Amino acid sequence: MTSVHEYKRLENKLVLKIKDVFLLVAGFLIDIFKVFGRFLTRRYTIVFVPHSEKKVYNLHVTVLSIFCFIMVVFGIFGAFFFYGTSYNSGMYTMASKDGRLRDTQASLDQLRDETALLFREARNFESTLSEVLSALGLGARSNSSQNTHGDLSSFLGIRETPEGLLHEVDDIRKLTAYLSQAVEPIKEIGTLLDSQSALLTEIPSLWPVRGGIGNITMFFGQNINPISGQYYIHKGIDIATHRSGDPVVATADGQVVTAEWAYDFGNYIIIRHKHGYYTRYAHLQAFRVSVGQRVQQGEVIGYIGNTGISTGPHLHYEVHIGSDVVDPYRYITIRSSMARQGR
Repeated sequence: MTSVHEYKRLENKLVLKIKDVFLLVAGFLIDIFKVFGRFLTRRYTIVFVPHSEKKVYNLHVTVLSIFCFIMVVFGIFGAFFFYGTSYNSGMYTMASKDGRLRDTQASLDQLRDETALLFREARNFESTLSEVLSALGLGARSNSSQNTHGDLSSFLGIRETPEGLLHEVDDIRKLTAYLSQAVEPIKEIGTLLDSQSALLTEIPSLWPVRGGIGNITMFFGQNINPISGQYYIHKGIDIATHRSGDPVVATADGQVVTAEWAYDFGNYIIIRHKHGYYTRYAHLQAFRVSVGQRVQQGEVIGYIGNTGISTGPHLHYEVHIGSDVVDPYRYITIRSSMARQGR
């Protein structure tokens, strides 16, 4: 029991001390506020004395009003500074965007110029493609769907699209559609050229001396025999390089059916080709192939020589269709004439 009473007494003393401290602090704060309040409410008189005999003006102010006035002034100046800085920043941003806008406009103008040039070249492409298709017998493509989406003549009447897009965008879409449709006829051209190229390897259309060297010293047809001096029908062409040993090549794909020596032709080779063609290569120095061997166009089959009845190193070259002998020069010039047509 004694300990409980002592604990209560100590507790009461602690509460009283805390209360005294709180009252002391509160009194101190109240005194400070009173001093500060008296300072803020202290009155001052500002006297305006004119340099004449007019009435003197007295302005009564307090510290609080002066403080409020200073705060208002600083607030006004701070607002001016803030908004001035924001205005300058905004002006700089607008100037920068205006510069970028001008650059974008210049790029757009350049894009329009390039687009116009592209359309002109596209019209030329359409015209050239139509001419090529007509020349090759493929014909021009003209159906309703292609005329709706791919006809380049629609570019002559440029108009705004319903979606409000730039008309250049609409025209580029049409050009894209046209070019995608132009792929098919171009593929047909490639197929046709491939077939013609394959055909050229099957007919004797290549110069029979490798590298295209040599000159024709006697053409096909009626000529004077250099041995007898009499007129006779020359059944081929003679090609001379003025030396022996130059490579002779097959003028078309085929199979060697003869590789032997004869009194008049000397060493000679006969190759059978497709479509009933045969070619003969005579007066050879040596063979490079054997009977039954398959050869490709441009493959070396022998070498120019002076064997048989010959007045010097040369190649006697013949082309046969079945049992008929034809002018080889007409076939040799096929490639060059097709190349000129291609240009």
